[in-house]
Amino acid sequence: MSQNIPFRFGSEVYTWFMSNSGQTHHGRLGHMIEVIAKAGFTGIQPIFTWMGDLIDPDKLEAKLKEQGIELAALALALDWNEAEETEREREVADHAIRVLERFPGAVLNTVQIPTGRHDLAERQKRLINIVNTVSKRAADKGVACSYHPNSPHSSIIRTEEDYKIVLESLDSSVTGWTPDVGHIINGGMDPLAKMKEYQSLINHVHFKDWDGNPEFALMGKGKVDLLGVTQWLKDINYSGWIICEDEGEEALKDPDFVTLHDGKWIQQDLIPALK
Repeated sequence: MSQNIPFRFGSEVYTWFMSNSGQTHHGRLGHMIEVIAKAGFTGIQPIFTWMGDLIDPDKLEAKLKEQGIELAALALALDWNEAEETEREREVADHAIRVLERFPGAVLNTVQIPTGRHDLAERQKRLINIVNTVSKRAADKGVACSYHPNSPHSSIIRTEEDYKIVLESLDSSVTGWTPDVGHIINGGMDPLAKMKEYQSLINHVHFKDWDGNPEFALMGKGKVDLLGVTQWLKDINYSGWIICEDEGEEALKDPDFVTLHDGKWIQQDLIPALK
């Protein structure tokens, strides 16, 4: 993709995970790497607990080199509902950190699996504590971290009030924020306005499109001002990754098509429109 921009574009694997809660494409990370490379992306963000045998850093590194792309980030998605990490959650997080130590510059992207908005204030407090704790352990190992809110109705970080509470409580010395433009608009906020408000925290970005029918749309087919957001990121000289995490309904049947479409749309429509 164009070298005249300060950031790079990568792709998430959630596009494949959407079908049958990950069962349809389980163990096919190698194929996803191939499709993402073919689409013209230069990086990939796998889901850490869904990597199959490529969870082995040697095998992962070899496959990435074969296809000429980088590990941009790992998505660490866990429940994190207790006052502190459970023993299993800590083991999984520490495993992810060890893998990332092999890939300098790749981001640990933390995200909570939504399980309901009950006991909201207490659970938000617990989440903040755990995210900051995980990020501190990762930072001590030289691994950059970024927290990723999401927007299902069962998420505890989906509304403007939620964002204020959680983002302003992040330990910015060890973690940043991943604005996901589709999740922001799905939570009733303006993506660009929210990104400007918390610009200092941004160290990773997720793109998806949204049309509200009921939620996400194929990239370029929805209502998110992706050009406006990308232009602003260019204007502020954002130098991290923009990771495409397309959740359009087309991904349920053909995630390969969706990924190839997104790469083509970015190269042929989005980048040429930048000033």
